[in-house]
Amino acid sequence: MTVLDSALDTAGPEYRAAREAMLAKLADLDAEHAKALAGGGEKYVERHRGRGKLLARERVELLLDPDTPFLELSPLAAWGSEYTVGASLVTGIGVVEGVECLITANDPTVRGGASNPWSLRKALRANDIALANRLPVISLVESGGADLPSQKEIFIPGGAVFRDLTRLSAAGIPTVAVVFGNSTAGGAYVPGMSDHVIMVKERAKVFLGGPPLVKMATGEESDDESLGGAGMHARVSGLADHFAVDEPDALRQARRIVARLNHRKAYPDPGPAAPPEYDEDELLGVVPGDLKIPFDPREVIARIVDASDFDEFKPLYGTSLTTGWATLHGYPVGILANARGVLFSEESQKAAQFIQLANQRDIPLLFLHNTTGYMVGREYEQGGIVKHGAMMINAVSNSRVPHLSVLMGASYGAGHYGMCGRAYDPRFLFAWPSAKSAVMGPQQLAGVLSIVARQSAAAKGRPYDDEADAALRAMVEQQIESESLPMFLSGRLYDDGVIDPRDTRTVLGLCLSAIHTAPYEGVRGGFGVFRM
Repeated sequence: MTVLDSALDTAGPEYRAAREAMLAKLADLDAEHAKALAGGGEKYVERHRGRGKLLARERVELLLDPDTPFLELSPLAAWGSEYTVGASLVTGIGVVEGVECLITANDPTVRGGASNPWSLRKALRANDIALANRLPVISLVESGGADLPSQKEIFIPGGAVFRDLTRLSAAGIPTVAVVFGNSTAGGAYVPGMSDHVIMVKERAKVFLGGPPLVKMATGEESDDESLGGAGMHARVSGLADHFAVDEPDALRQARRIVARLNHRKAYPDPGPAAPPEYDEDELLGVVPGDLKIPFDPREVIARIVDASDFDEFKPLYGTSLTTGWATLHGYPVGILANARGVLFSEESQKAAQFIQLANQRDIPLLFLHNTTGYMVGREYEQGGIVKHGAMMINAVSNSRVPHLSVLMGASYGAGHYGMCGRAYDPRFLFAWPSAKSAVMGPQQLAGVLSIVARQSAAAKGRPYDDEADAALRAMVEQQIESESLPMFLSGRLYDDGVIDPRDTRTVLGLCLSAIHTAPYEGVRGGFGVFRM
């Protein structure tokens, strides 16, 4: 085997400093995750419990097979916005009766589970994941529908949620709705468009218009139960396929539905895999606190792939990009990892060839980001960096094998694109707390604006205010720094979550398992025109 050697000095000062910086970032991350777990706050949590109801994550836990993991997605959605962290919705992948499922659960402690603009984006991202990976969808429903004050941002795009449910069903991907409480107005279409529907006795309320709206529209007097209760839908309308006496019974019935789906993975489970030769805990000290300091991505690869076994491709060519083959939890992967930040022409051509090879062999690709982008300067422009960078981006864009991305350090400029950033539809994308992503680094961006402003003043024959320039640069640097941080980007769903580096192997293993539920095939030659 080609086991990677580690040169990481875990007793050295550089390692200790990097580890301390990462632990501080993880403490901040834990505090933000706690906000999502708190939902609407103690008052509303106790009110919900007082009604004899389970919390959203408690419902998920009872639904899942015992002692199996739940890969929660986008837990920091809405971070930094006016809405509660988590966006009143829990989404993730878990195992139910041995079947990997995409699970969504409204959090009724946050404004009654009403959907805000970030809830919508989170729900649509979850649907995309389900469709791409052929994962059955289980919706744990208790929501008052759209958050009305923000309806202008929800109503038009919100219809895609219902469209997605019908497309999932049409694609043969099962959809199950378990209704615990309100599912009104547009929300009524979630059970209405699901393949299987369970409603909880005296709790579920599914109607297009509640009693007040019916009174205003038609003058008819009605009550919740006769208008849209679980009993009525089970006995009269037929919307409910299953009638549950309480929440645990509803979740038990949901598990039985999944057990009878006959939903099969496209690829068999590869079975047990040898763990890495090195301790995953050491990943805490790999990335320096200052991202200007380079680090060797092989130290990361050695701690996430099976048996630390890695066959490197073109190790002596384009050395600021490490490429090679490995397995991760038994699944084959091709890995592209930035070594020294900048991508040159050689790295770009190496990447394009490697991506073609992965597609020829139907091998998923894992991108480990730490790049400041493609190299600039007269020598590199004349050497063809534009066409070579375009070649790499072309290959990434047209590759058809599943892609996974992890932002470890910097992910700036077109390098973010070439390394399969969010716009290039990786199946999953996660970030470490050390990651930063923007059009360029804060100092570079502020410096560019300063140079442009100085040149503009000179062209107009005006004096340049250096004091104002310094203030502008400081302001821009602060803004870009704050907008480059992983929690900011995760809040906008530009990734699927910020993860502890020590969990990377587990998270990627769960993702690879989910990916292999759906069949896939690499592209054979259809990469478009490569400029040579």
